Amino acid sequence: QVQLVESGGGLVQAGGSLRLSCAASGRTFSSNAMGWFRQAPGKEREFVAAISWSGLGTRYADSVKGRFTISRDNAKNTVYLQMNNLKPEDTAVYYCAADGTQYGWPPRGWHYWGQGTQVTVSS
Repeated sequence: QVQLVESGGGLVQAGGSLRLSCAASGRTFSSNAMGWFRQAPGKEREFVAAISWSGLGTRYADSVKGRFTISRDNAKNTVYLQMNNLKPEDTAVYYCAADGTQYGWPPRGWHYWGQGTQVTVSS
């Protein structure tokens, strides 16, 4: 059974930092692009960041550029999201996702999803 499990969420004050992790099990995703999305209460799920299977390619939403960094460790089958200078508007459930296409970049379609981890930023 394929699973993506997020961790690292929590409550932080504005200006603080958190690092989210997404550990994959059931199969390796070292040949798949990975991404992070988020969904705030009453809003649609939105794209946050993505990273190519090699780690050489990255993309970010304009709202997080310069503050968030996506990275991956293929040996650990894990992708990370370092979030700095957090703002109250970053409050959301953050989801990890894996592209369904191997060696594809940019991502072609998010096929696997985690259950999400809550990030709350207080002002």
